Amino acid sequence: MDSRTDQRFDGRGAGITVQRALELPGLRSGLPEVLAGADRLGRTVRWVHAGEVPHIASLLKGGELLLTTGYGLGTRPAEQRAFVRTLAERGIAALVVELGPRFARLPASLVETARSTGLPLVQLHREVPFVTVTEEIHTEIVNGHYALLQQAEEVHRRCTEALLGGGGVPQVLAILADFGGNPVFLETPDGQLLYAAGAGPQGADPLQVWEGLRGPHKDAPPPSGSVLVDVPGGGPGTGSVRARLVLLPVRAPLAPVHRMAAERAAGILAVVLMQARQEEELAARGRGDFLTDLAEGRITADDAPAQARVLGFKPGAGPLLPVVMRLGDALSPGGGWAVLARAVAEELASVGVPVLLGVRPVEGRVPLLLGLRSESERSAVADRVAAALRAPSLIYI
Repeated sequence: MDSRTDQRFDGRGAGITVQRALELPGLRSGLPEVLAGADRLGRTVRWVHAGEVPHIASLLKGGELLLTTGYGLGTRPAEQRAFVRTLAERGIAALVVELGPRFARLPASLVETARSTGLPLVQLHREVPFVTVTEEIHTEIVNGHYALLQQAEEVHRRCTEALLGGGGVPQVLAILADFGGNPVFLETPDGQLLYAAGAGPQGADPLQVWEGLRGPHKDAPPPSGSVLVDVPGGGPGTGSVRARLVLLPVRAPLAPVHRMAAERAAGILAVVLMQARQEEELAARGRGDFLTDLAEGRITADDAPAQARVLGFKPGAGPLLPVVMRLGDALSPGGGWAVLARAVAEELASVGVPVLLGVRPVEGRVPLLLGLRSESERSAVADRVAAALRAPSLIYI
């Protein structure tokens, strides 16, 4: 799918451009003449407003195309200059004045101030129904919103299909990178890179882009025009964010549709990451249940070896060493057990013997079963296991 934003729309915000508004039948029938700001007709028209009061700028939010017949502009040049300046300061998209009973042609003070402030100023030589102009432009804006939604939903559909087809996080990020035409990064909440997809300028590796723009500067604001979207984690506090999507505009500008697509992709990634964590935790709980049942005599000695092999434990013919790690209040029953199991397994890897590790969240225990080569090494292995379980890297769990 072509990810380029329709040129009728301004990539900086949701709305059509001033140029597009002037091309619609309503304003076109008024024979519009651009007197100032011709080089800024690509501004976004967020909404349309019509009014005739001198203080109308205070009623606007910015991004509006203002329609007026000029009765609120004032009669003195100073009033007219102030009127235009306040509109420019408010950040409206353009000022459109209909010629008629109030002005046969716009005063020089009005035109000069519009030019000096960079405000697009348009005069209409024929009368037009403002309500028709408003309806046309608002319809165009709404249709533009719908078009962006359709594009974002297409990305969501492609990501979903990739997952159903057996894909994972790399495939989702690749789809998003292809859609945006820019590299995409998945970071931890504290800014550590997890995965990168897409290509940088001239086909540069995305890791080079990340290292240059994000790696040393992860605590600084991202480059202007970037898109950052949190991947929800489903937990309270720091657990509410599992990761972060970062889109950097290094090959092409990013438009509102790219943020919308990233937000939809973030929802999919949240499910993928959560499922991966759940699967890992479920496996660890299953091993914990087995070890508890074995310790409490609910599994016979004849059945235990076969069940242990299914769980990946193949210790050989030597004696076994059971160990239980108690955590007290270190973890709540619902959080972080997959991470803990992984960390303990990594610490025990240095012990050099087969290990079957499980978790018992409700009881706050991590049961272990280690395979020994001989009874004589029981004390030495027990000491090494105790040292591993006291490792600094486990204190934070």
